[in-house]
Amino acid sequence: MAVSEFDRLIVTPRRSDHVRPAHPLRARRALPDDARPGAPEKDENHTSRSPSLMMIVLLATLGVVAYSFFLLNPANRGDFLPYSMVIVAETVLVAQALLAMWTILSSSHDPRGFAYHHARDRLHDVPEIIRDRTEDDPSRWAVYLHDKPVTIDVFITTYGEDVATIERTVRAALAIRGVHRTWVLDDGKSDEVRDLAARLGARYLRRLTNNGAKAGNVNYALSIAKGDYFVIFDADFVAKPEFLAETVPFFVSDDVAFVQTPQTYGNLNNLISRGAGYMQAVFYRFIQPGRNRFNAAFCVGTNVIFRRAAIDDIGGMHTDSKSEDVWTSLMLHERGWTSVYIPTTLAVGDTPETIEAYTKQQLRWATGGFEILLQHNPLSPRRRLTLDQRLQYTVTATHYLAGIAPLILLLVPPLQIYFDLTPMNLTISWATWLLYYAGFYALQIAIAFFTLGSFRWEVLMLAAVSFPIYTRALWNAITGKEQSWHVTGRSSTGEAKVASPFNFMIPQVLAFAFLALTSLVGIWKGWGDAMPSLALAWNLTNTLILGAFIATAFRESARLRHEVRSRRRRSLRQGASTRILGGVS
Repeated sequence: MAVSEFDRLIVTPRRSDHVRPAHPLRARRALPDDARPGAPEKDENHTSRSPSLMMIVLLATLGVVAYSFFLLNPANRGDFLPYSMVIVAETVLVAQALLAMWTILSSSHDPRGFAYHHARDRLHDVPEIIRDRTEDDPSRWAVYLHDKPVTIDVFITTYGEDVATIERTVRAALAIRGVHRTWVLDDGKSDEVRDLAARLGARYLRRLTNNGAKAGNVNYALSIAKGDYFVIFDADFVAKPEFLAETVPFFVSDDVAFVQTPQTYGNLNNLISRGAGYMQAVFYRFIQPGRNRFNAAFCVGTNVIFRRAAIDDIGGMHTDSKSEDVWTSLMLHERGWTSVYIPTTLAVGDTPETIEAYTKQQLRWATGGFEILLQHNPLSPRRRLTLDQRLQYTVTATHYLAGIAPLILLLVPPLQIYFDLTPMNLTISWATWLLYYAGFYALQIAIAFFTLGSFRWEVLMLAAVSFPIYTRALWNAITGKEQSWHVTGRSSTGEAKVASPFNFMIPQVLAFAFLALTSLVGIWKGWGDAMPSLALAWNLTNTLILGAFIATAFRESARLRHEVRSRRRRSLRQGASTRILGGVS
């Protein structure tokens, strides 16, 4: 990229507290063309402002309402038990869908105003007198807000991740444009990680205990690092150089507590990672941007920058839950602070690649959400939140109830097959039922097509088979059972025996066996009928979905065993080579 000699001129930043006057000799640091202060920004949220999306969402909303009236119509009511189960499950799903679409319709709000652009234009602004060329390194460019230099700490939280992953993250953090201090917060207590930090030039912190998990790790770092702002990256999220340039200018508004950016994943290479990654795509592209309008966008634990004064105001990061990110956001909003979310990808990380990793991640997240509902109900009049914030946090706290609903619906077809108990009036034709059902679910799929570019059946599979995870999470929240922390992301088989994915999906295997048997019974009872019953059709569908999940587990188990064997063969070859060389010497 060609850069003019004038743009290459480097000056020493002036440490003044007053506004610097304009000057004809003032130079600006040589930023890339797409990252220059004041340069046009990529409209990463253009899809949320699409009239087509708005139309689909409005039609889907009408479809949800029509389906609700269809279910609640007394003339359509069937037997009490299955009908009640359908109503309970569909009420959760309908409520979540309506609130999600309401939020999506608000997602065109852009938090970047004049103050942001003005602050961004002067973020790395320099005085007019050219002194030397000591700041050719962009990571040493001073960062200014209100024409005053600010100090920034970048925290990388680690807990047993492999060193190669941590190294990628540390190198990227050190290369972020703007003066900052990079810290490795090692709760894994690894000497290898300590040596890595020293070799790369990052600061290293290790606690005596792991109290408070990740939040406790950050709080410990805050007792030592004293920057005006601090960034948090998980060990597997590789930051882009422009992270600070895109986020720091928001803090020109003194009430902004944190700026959150999305979790974007670079390892969508199998069914589990694609399903887990795409499950969150709509949330990060449309739900979080919509929450900006209500000042209810919350922290997701990584790729976020905080104002130190805001965290001090609430006594530090919340440590009484493994979902410290949402809880900390809630505490800040109750104190009157503002949050900002931008859907700009500024760091790329890893999503779970194995059933074990996915199960543990979802269990931790869901337990934290249910804890908010049970321990700090946002609808309580004691909460100092706006009505919009109450609704948004209630959606967050109840979101994983939608993951339990498939369990209830899964049991409805067997009631009809075994006991002839029907949820709906049997006089309703297939065509009538499909019309209303499509108005709800088919339009949800249409939204997925529009937002993700296609219908991702991996998402459907994981959403349908994750009910044991969310049921257990609800039980954990009710009983107060402690949820242990684990590493999310890429699998690391090592030399130890690999845990079978079936160890984490026993309920799904039992459900598959039950549904498969029920399908056989349904086929036997309906043999000779001109058309299969709706209950049998649904039962077969649920059986196939669970079967696909089990087939995925078989493939994963074979892959992991192959990786272990390959590692052992390499280890044996390396050992043999060492012995041969030792004998020769």
